[in-house]
Amino acid sequence: MARYLLRRLLSLAASLVAASLVIFAVIEVVPGDPAAYMLGMNAAPDTVAALRESLGLNVSLPARYANWLGGMLVGDFGISYTYKVPVADLVADRLLISLPLAGLALVLSTAIALPIGLLAAARRGRWPDYAVMGGTQLGIAVPNFWFAMLLVLAFALHWRIFPAGGFPGWDAPLMALRALTLPAVALALPQAAILARVLRSALIETLGQDYIRTARAKGLTGAQALTRHALRNAMIPVLTILGMQFSFLLAGAIIIENVFYIPGLGRLIFQAITQRDLIVVESVVMILVFAVILVTFLTDLAYAAVDPRLRTRG
Repeated sequence: MARYLLRRLLSLAASLVAASLVIFAVIEVVPGDPAAYMLGMNAAPDTVAALRESLGLNVSLPARYANWLGGMLVGDFGISYTYKVPVADLVADRLLISLPLAGLALVLSTAIALPIGLLAAARRGRWPDYAVMGGTQLGIAVPNFWFAMLLVLAFALHWRIFPAGGFPGWDAPLMALRALTLPAVALALPQAAILARVLRSALIETLGQDYIRTARAKGLTGAQALTRHALRNAMIPVLTILGMQFSFLLAGAIIIENVFYIPGLGRLIFQAITQRDLIVVESVVMILVFAVILVTFLTDLAYAAVDPRLRTRG
């Protein structure tokens, strides 16, 4: 098991280095000069040159990459061109919103998907199964930003239960949770539809195994065999989807955060791209890549916790 963990950690480090090279190369090939963009088209050349020097844009690309990568290793992501504050402070402030939003959406999607996935598998070929499959297909097909606007119309404008947008800060926890509820629901429902379908398929495949028939022959009811044996052994694909969903909810909430005017990490990326704040874009994308790779690593560890055979192989 220790050798398996060491191999996974080495693979994680190699993936991060490769991702940093790709991110830096893609960002640097974007046409235009950030200093000239910040100062405007009528800026004097010496003023642009001075700003480029202060931003560290006048050194070679390998030196800029080395400075950027070395700074990230010690937690220094540079200074934002636009906000004139450390990028680490910007990211920390936005993560205080995006992480709870992603976590709340993941909890909601799991709480919705598990019971309906179990119901569809237990009633395979009957009307509850058809109802669940039809509902999940609709949940996958409907764009989450369109569903978000429907939530705003219904629960914010018509019934006035939740705010239509904005974030009041964590000084008022209940108000903050109310502000994150509609965005979390808009993010959670499509993910719940995907998770429910995966869980149903995994459970149906597991229910056909010999050990399930043996458990039934020993006197277990269908519900007991489903929850005690089948569910645990069907969790491998479910854990994969959960890991992917958390990464998506953290990195892919740009549209939802803009619909609800939530000042999270996705909205920060959107603003940095429009303002050509390259250091912010590079750093935030790298942090998101690290989050995706870390979640994948933790998912692999969860595999070993769920399936003892993987620990033996490790």
